Amino acid sequence: MRIISLCPSLTELVFDLGLERELVAATTWCVHPKGRVEAVLKVGGTKNPDIERIAALAPDIVLLNEEENRIEDLRALEERGIRCHSSFPKHCADTAAMVRDLGQVLGSTPAAESIALDIERRAERVRRSIAGLASVPFAYFVWRKPWISVNADTFASALLEQAGGLNVFGRLFDRYPRVELADLARAAPALVLLSTEPFSFLDRHADELSETTGLARERIRIADGELLSWHGSRTPRGIDYAEQLISSAR
Repeated sequence: MRIISLCPSLTELVFDLGLERELVAATTWCVHPKGRVEAVLKVGGTKNPDIERIAALAPDIVLLNEEENRIEDLRALEERGIRCHSSFPKHCADTAAMVRDLGQVLGSTPAAESIALDIERRAERVRRSIAGLASVPFAYFVWRKPWISVNADTFASALLEQAGGLNVFGRLFDRYPRVELADLARAAPALVLLSTEPFSFLDRHADELSETTGLARERIRIADGELLSWHGSRTPRGIDYAEQLISSAR
């Protein structure tokens, strides 16, 4: 089978399903697994893939994600008769189901089942471990100037809430709402997470945020955005990581 992946987390999943030899192309943003993915042909970015080049490679299937990739590119591929598989998991149960589905579609059911079961078992362990505990209010930021957070309808928020967090901006309408720092100061969450992607937050940004809002610096932490937002074979580690972050703020 000739596979092209246009989503970084799905590219990593293809490797972990044991299908490295079938992966004929990926995007420039597909950076994992390091030391192996570099050899894969690149066909543009997630938002600007080279449709004609993809078609010329005659893939049996192209893997996309509804949030990471554009609907226009999905339609352009389908109009050329190319089979596409698009997914959009928003929490762990969705992710396990997506992994199983891809395993069946790509002919790697045993490996997919192993990953899916790992996701489900870790998620259940975390749910049991926080039973009866008070929720930890948190805010999660993915961009600076403007400051952009996430609402409850996002994968990162779901992972953190599963671990016992409560997203203080979870009920905002936009999935990625702009947030005024005055509102963050008023919300006064126990934990403020600054993601390493898509904006690469650094310690100096945490220092700045503490000075601007008056929130204690120890409440503000840099968070691994890949572990909290990549859905697939990285999700088991993301579940444990989210648990560590929330428990550290109790």
